[in-house]
Amino acid sequence: MRLVHLVLIAIAAFAGIVAAPLRAERIKDLGGFQGVRPNQLVGYGIVVGLAGTGDDNLEFTVQSMKGVAARFGLNLPPQLNPALKNAAAVMITAELPAFAKPGQRIDVTVSAIGRAKSLLGGSLLMAPLLGADGQIYAMAQGSLAVGGLGVQGNDGSRVTVNVPSSGRIPDGATVERAVDTGFASAPELVFNLTKADFTTSERVARAINDRLGAGTARTVDGVSVAIRAPLGEDVRTALMSEVENLTVVAAEPRARVIVNARTGTVVINAAVRVGPAAVTHGRLTVRIDEAPRIVQPEPFSQGQTALEPSSNVQVAEDRNPMFLLDPGPRLSDIVKAVNGIGASPADLVAILEALKEAGALKAELIVL
Repeated sequence: MRLVHLVLIAIAAFAGIVAAPLRAERIKDLGGFQGVRPNQLVGYGIVVGLAGTGDDNLEFTVQSMKGVAARFGLNLPPQLNPALKNAAAVMITAELPAFAKPGQRIDVTVSAIGRAKSLLGGSLLMAPLLGADGQIYAMAQGSLAVGGLGVQGNDGSRVTVNVPSSGRIPDGATVERAVDTGFASAPELVFNLTKADFTTSERVARAINDRLGAGTARTVDGVSVAIRAPLGEDVRTALMSEVENLTVVAAEPRARVIVNARTGTVVINAAVRVGPAAVTHGRLTVRIDEAPRIVQPEPFSQGQTALEPSSNVQVAEDRNPMFLLDPGPRLSDIVKAVNGIGASPADLVAILEALKEAGALKAELIVL
């Protein structure tokens, strides 16, 4: 009886392993909720404190510095046009995370837009960051961290390491306005897949309904799944957390072969199949060596020196055996067959294109 009991336990454990979902992924790794996304911010500002590597008398930089001075009660004469080698006009970019609240700090990237050679050692003066709607969402200011270096000699020689005309300010902006995501008041929560797939969308809706009750989720299309949820930030936050951590088996992706013709990179996913086909691939190499000779016709004193051409032409053809692809081979079989004839990435591209034209390649061939 004890032996029978152990056998039954082993069978149950094996059945559990077989029944366990393969390639199960969390829903949060397949996409995100609509409205819960970052927003891009952009602004214009002035970087000061440069060691003579600024814009050097660029008109809009001068105008900006006059505007900065006017805000502090200093009126510069209109005809004054100083050479601002220690200042540079810059564009500022940042990403406002979802649910960012006033007072939180975000990183900013600062890039020169004029003739500034380097922003090393500079400080950004306070500048507003605007959203797509033209509203101010953050204020940026601080010292730049520049990972590049640029040095120029009097003779025009120059050494540049990385990009010294761009830098970052960690926690360089303070959030001044929050963005309403609408997740607390929307009639439904909508979950969007990163990549459209009707099978995966249906499986996500089914997993949510199995956990939260029938009719809770419905598929809108191959990307979106609508989820019924009660109003209230606390209730919906708990619901979103529960939904994100559910696991589903993502659908097998479409069969695709990606070819980068510039680098010779070929990527084949596991869903690729080929029909029955016979393939042979050979290369013809023609080599011509020129070895001209200088000759002196007889008699030596009266003959004229001449250049006699001498060419050596060789033709070699690689003899690669034909290999047969049985119906429905998998990725490993294709790789073995191609490696068996010693095909290079360029040869592999030619073979795949020929298989596609012959109708034997059951995949989408994408050439970058």
